[in-house]
Amino acid sequence: MTEKLTAERLLTDLTPAERARMERVESILPAVAAAAEEADAIGAFPAGHVKLLADAGLLGLVVPEEYGGLGGGLRDLAATTYAIGTVCGSTALSFFFHCSASSRGMLPLAALDAGHYSDEEAPEVRAFAEKVLTRMGAEKKMLANFASEAVKASNANVLISTTATKVDGGWMLNGEKSFGCLSGTADYYLVTAARDDIAGIDGLGLFLVARDTPGSRSRAPWRGLGMRASDNHGLIMEDCFVPDDEALAIPGAFTRATQMSRGSWVGNQIAIAAIYAGIAQGVWDYALDRTMSAKFADTGKPIASSPMHQVLIGDGEAALAEAHLWLRRQIELEASDPPILPKNEVVSHWKLAKGSICERAFTVATDALKMCGTSGALMDNVIGRAMRDTAMGLVQAFPAERGKLDLAKIVVEQQGWAGLTTRDSMADASSAGTQAAAASAEGASR
Repeated sequence: MTEKLTAERLLTDLTPAERARMERVESILPAVAAAAEEADAIGAFPAGHVKLLADAGLLGLVVPEEYGGLGGGLRDLAATTYAIGTVCGSTALSFFFHCSASSRGMLPLAALDAGHYSDEEAPEVRAFAEKVLTRMGAEKKMLANFASEAVKASNANVLISTTATKVDGGWMLNGEKSFGCLSGTADYYLVTAARDDIAGIDGLGLFLVARDTPGSRSRAPWRGLGMRASDNHGLIMEDCFVPDDEALAIPGAFTRATQMSRGSWVGNQIAIAAIYAGIAQGVWDYALDRTMSAKFADTGKPIASSPMHQVLIGDGEAALAEAHLWLRRQIELEASDPPILPKNEVVSHWKLAKGSICERAFTVATDALKMCGTSGALMDNVIGRAMRDTAMGLVQAFPAERGKLDLAKIVVEQQGWAGLTTRDSMADASSAGTQAAAASAEGASR
């Protein structure tokens, strides 16, 4: 009988090709698990993990085979972040942010096929998209995807205030990215910035910044509640030069690419939610094993047999099942071919799914804490990491309350939800034209 893979606890219908890719993931889980405690304690992404992922071919997990990747899709990515999440949430989050860079290659190529670029624009768009995918696949480079910034706007989840100024031979970037894993670790930072000569989101461009580029540096070390070992420091750019051939700055090119996503503007946000479900599964397994193996001194029965524990087991099992159901449904909506629902309805489902998955994951971690009691309540064990990591899911990208509010506006007011905007477009963001454009770029990064 074929051994069941961790990924199959989420997706029970893996194709033979998907299963082969998930066997690669399964092969690295022991090493990731072994490094998790120390990595969390020192708050740094393990140095050996880049080679570990590269040697397993996983840096190209969602990159087409023609660019040296494994040819996986959204199902593969969600199943992988889930599986890695069962042993280390930080590694899973970092891996997601690497893989999310692939959308900056895949979406422009899809937009090319759909005829969204002119004959003059097409070569530049294709060259940039293929460069991103080749570096991730054939060259086995690690990328870090940077969009989020500390400055916020009331009409969008992400405000892009980092600027790109045209200079001879390239672009000069100035700005600060408040969030993005693999700072100081990734080979390249994939930065979203706004051209200073074009107003609105059509001025947004994509820029590949090599890690050692003069003028670029990590922000202060991340001291977050959870995901401490993800090198989540952010990025500062001061007169940071990017050559023309490392940029995609055609007006409107980025916006037209995002129209091709099935869900959010990144196109794969559900794979972040899968991390929290994976963490919940991992801590639940730990708590059950601990309370089943520990015995009462007077009866010899497992501690898990007490009435209190059985109530907690029922509650935790229900919350874990609900997280899996929400997750599977959203993956199905975003990965099905042909599509089950139109994009606006997929986005509406995502508004509820994200918060529902993360809140239930936190419930599972809390029940696991109660099951294991004081002796299990350690900062650096599985319980401590899961409590902190799942707590981040309550606020990452947007909390459940924001998702419900956004959904209500979509349903009642027929509003599109603005995923990102630029500083110079805030004043007229309520106009119909800007709202329509922003809605097409729907989505969020933390």
